[in-house]
Amino acid sequence: MKLDVPLYVGGPDARASAVALAEAGASGCFTFEGPEDVFIPLARAAGAAQVDLYSNIAVSFPRSPVHLAHTAWDLSRLNGGRFLLGLGSQVRAHVERRYGSSFDRPAARMADQVDAVRAVFDCWQHGTPLAHDGPFWKLDLMPPLFRPQPLPDGVPPILVAAVGPLLTDVAVRHADGILLHPFTSTPYVHEHTAPRLAAAPAGFTVIGGAIVALAADELDQRVADDAARALIAFYGSTPAYRPVLDSVGHGELQPELRRLTREGRWDEMTSLVDDTVVSSVAVRGTPGEVAEQLLDRYDGIAGRVAVTLPHAPSMTLLAGLTAALERPSGTAA
Repeated sequence: MKLDVPLYVGGPDARASAVALAEAGASGCFTFEGPEDVFIPLARAAGAAQVDLYSNIAVSFPRSPVHLAHTAWDLSRLNGGRFLLGLGSQVRAHVERRYGSSFDRPAARMADQVDAVRAVFDCWQHGTPLAHDGPFWKLDLMPPLFRPQPLPDGVPPILVAAVGPLLTDVAVRHADGILLHPFTSTPYVHEHTAPRLAAAPAGFTVIGGAIVALAADELDQRVADDAARALIAFYGSTPAYRPVLDSVGHGELQPELRRLTREGRWDEMTSLVDDTVVSSVAVRGTPGEVAEQLLDRYDGIAGRVAVTLPHAPSMTLLAGLTAALERPSGTAA
């Protein structure tokens, strides 16, 4: 199983980080929509090392399909064809209140946006007239002056992030692959996600996700667990993610966490997430233990896994995890 690591884990300089993570055995590096722009670090890292680069995720609805296509095109060229465009819907409050954009009918909107980006790709790569007429985006103007040169390695794959069934189905029907959210559990993946992925076409890319508390010893484990606990509390407050907590018997936490976010009591949220919840949602332990849990969660489902590391481990620990994941597993790419 391939290991993909957040670009920031290797340090603040994106280019040096990509090199360090590649040397530790990472197959890919990704960014997310956080305190930095999601794409600029990828541009800085492009071409620095033999790793795939991707957005995991770019919040897509506030961006036009043509903006997304241009960014993906340039990053793919800069990184020798090793770029994947990972898109996500985010949730209503953030899209409407943080980005000032529209969120209605998110599954249908995402399907239309993916189709629109693909129409732009086809226009640029094959000279196909741009003619996308969807419910949310309508594109029919692309003069030759604004068409970039075709990509020698082919167009970038489009991946859609999903937790629930609607966006999972959108990914399977419209995208080239799926990014499974790190806020998940092994029962949720096996009982809810995997059955819907059975309908995916040949060549469909599945990238698993996991919150990982990787540690070398007991003291380090406590620090890593607390970092994971805070992230679980943040994600767990979202109503759309309650089914993940339900899958491990802790669904009652969601409304309580939600209440604390609405009251601005962020510092109190972690006290509700006990060690049982951390162990049920996060993947934790030494490199060998984490590899065993990741394979238990995704073997036969995902060919690679993107790990979210709220407590950044050493390169030595990451190299150990990469090595442990390389044992034969029979996992499809």
